[in-house]
Amino acid sequence: MNDAVAAGPAGARAVVEDLAASKIREVANAGMDLKDVITLWYGEPDLPTPDFICQAAAEAMARGETFYTENLGVPELREALAGYQSRLRGRPIAADRVAVTASGMSGTNLMQQVLTDPGDNVIVSAPVWPNLIETIRVMGGEPRFAWQRFGNDGWHLDLDELFAQVDGRTRAILINSPSNPTGWVMSRAEQQAVLEFCRARGIWYLSDEVYDRIVFNAAIAPSVLDIAEPEDRVVAVNSFSKSWCMTGWRLGWLTAPASLMPTLEKMIEFHYSCPAHFSQIAGIAAVEQGEPFVRETVERYRQARDLVIDRLQAMPRVRVHRPDGAFYAFFEVDGMGDSLAMCKQILRDSHVGLAPGAAFGDAGEGFIRLCFASTLERLETAMDRLAPALA
Repeated sequence: MNDAVAAGPAGARAVVEDLAASKIREVANAGMDLKDVITLWYGEPDLPTPDFICQAAAEAMARGETFYTENLGVPELREALAGYQSRLRGRPIAADRVAVTASGMSGTNLMQQVLTDPGDNVIVSAPVWPNLIETIRVMGGEPRFAWQRFGNDGWHLDLDELFAQVDGRTRAILINSPSNPTGWVMSRAEQQAVLEFCRARGIWYLSDEVYDRIVFNAAIAPSVLDIAEPEDRVVAVNSFSKSWCMTGWRLGWLTAPASLMPTLEKMIEFHYSCPAHFSQIAGIAAVEQGEPFVRETVERYRQARDLVIDRLQAMPRVRVHRPDGAFYAFFEVDGMGDSLAMCKQILRDSHVGLAPGAAFGDAGEGFIRLCFASTLERLETAMDRLAPALA
């Protein structure tokens, strides 16, 4: 029997039983019985969803919009997302290229189900959120890593190293930009180089863009959608979770070639049928009315970033770069050999919850991630508590 599908001890597929458990969850579970913990381990905004979005959903439910919808999403939301992206990208993106998903994560899973056979590989820019890695492994695929390097001027991706990983079983290159956890933002020149490489070899370019609005030097991060042709083998994954504080709504979208939509339509039917109708109506409100909220939130994160980075840079054992995007500080700790053990120790001693760098791949060891999507007061308290541990 193929190793990728052989049953493990519990009777499930061995490849599924062997998936790595979340080290972030392991730290969080260790803190469940502790009081007064400042939780900065998860990648989640601290604000509730804005009232105008909740109101749109409530009105939709009151109208009885609680039934199944089209697999690809209600036409009104697909049109709204096409218009939203077209406005921000400065080029037309048609609604027939948009598929609404039940979260960005489900969109990522769908694409691995569509593309990856056992034995195939996907090249991943890393360190990276562990869930993206495991979606490849669950299909029996092999994630291959092109590691970002940390230097005095921040994080950088070596494209030659990325391209060298590609072989005859490579199905896609997966780029997360802005990056969770490093805050690295891919440049337009780098995107162009990867796009041309993928075109030449007939492989897919998967772009995880869930943090595209959380950037500190532009209204939106550069995207491969800015330069790709409509039928290029390019898929951008996005989400309502981060930009509009909608993590619990489980709503996202894919922008892909129109020719892929019939396949995605079938996969969505077999996966979750459709996102909730009222959640989709809330999504329309988010993209059509949410620009002031996004701008205010990003400015709030900018202040939080600067507070956290300034405080961390003053700590003797810490080396950290001011991120260009997302809402994380990914910092190196001198002399730390086991980030998981260190985060558990900090949790016990300081009552601050952090994410171990080892959760983001082997090259993340030696680093810790802190989510600064929080109030300045709360972050100041967290920094005061962390200072003794990182002195």
